[in-house]
Amino acid sequence: MARLPGGISASVQRLSYEPPVWEVAGLHLRRYTARDQEAAFTLHQECLFRVGVRPGDGVYYDDDFARIEEIYLRDRGEFLVGEVRGEMAALGGLRRVDAVTAEMVRLRVRPDLQGRGYGALLVTVLEQRAAELGYRVLRADTTVRQRAALALYRTFEWREVDRKVTGGTVTVYLEKYLDEGTPRGGAGPVR
Repeated sequence: MARLPGGISASVQRLSYEPPVWEVAGLHLRRYTARDQEAAFTLHQECLFRVGVRPGDGVYYDDDFARIEEIYLRDRGEFLVGEVRGEMAALGGLRRVDAVTAEMVRLRVRPDLQGRGYGALLVTVLEQRAAELGYRVLRADTTVRQRAALALYRTFEWREVDRKVTGGTVTVYLEKYLDEGTPRGGAGPVR
């Protein structure tokens, strides 16, 4: 069950395992394909600009968008796009860090569709995908400007492990253990 705004729960229906496809609450989630590049990059830029994250600030980067298949899909990762009525509404990915750790990246929901639970659905599905891919630890980062993202991670019991200031922007680093039996030694400070 995914947690939506207002405490509402929704069942995530898996329509296909390969390629992975899900349907829930009007959002159609599927694996990224090359034809999605322009719309995905535009959504990424729009979401970051809305919170004041811009190219050249030391935090913003987007060089992976030209190589999503290589960086994510061919390297034991995942990259999903969500559509509402055939239009790109959300995206998010998993990037391999090492044999047991993946980074959840690029969580974006189109601004006019935020507040409907699509971010929670992305986190739910990406956490499930990470477990399917054999990962036991998830990492992520966001900025303090991205309040909704921070709240979302905290809702899903991600732990803050560090903060760094780059070019006047505070980046928050988080992690989550998918297997609660995994030792947490050396994880860094928890705030």
